[in-house]
This record gives sequence, C-alpha cells and structure tokens, in this order.
Amino acid sequence: MSRKEIADHLKEILIYQNPGDADRINAGTEESGLLDYFGLSSVGMIYLIIVIENDFDVSFDGTQMNDFRTLGDVVTFIERQKQG
Repeated sequence: MSRKEIADHLKEILIYQNPGDADRINAGTEESGLLDYFGLSSVGMIYLIIVIENDFDVSFDGTQMNDFRTLGDVVTFIERQKQG
C-alpha cells in the first residue's frame, strides 16, 4: 500500500468521524495537524487508533497518542508497522 493510499484511507476514517467537514479533510495534506487542522479531540484520537488497528492490522502497543502530530506521522507509523 502506498503512502497516498494510506493517507487517503485515513482521510476516509476522519470523514466518517466528521462528515460535515469532508471537503476540508480531503484538502488536507500529510503536513496537516491532527489537532489543529483535522480537529481531533482526545476521544477522536482514540477512535482513530482503534480503527487504524483494525483496518491496517497494526498495533499501537507502547505508542503514545501525542507521538502523532500530523497525518504524515500516522502514515509513517503505519508504513513502519507493516514493514516490520
């Protein structure tokens, strides 16, 4: 799965959480902040992590939610988990 495919799927997850913001979410880039751009709350981050674990078959064991500042941080994490 390419970085773009991972990022696009993450955006789909974010749109599911906040369908009224679909255009804004789709316009986001890997540099867009999870909190400031996508507006994720701590509960939203927990939901995102649960869905990522299920959809991408990765584990967040020992990883802190605040390790992820941007969409690109999450994409990189997923790539590393899938490689290892």
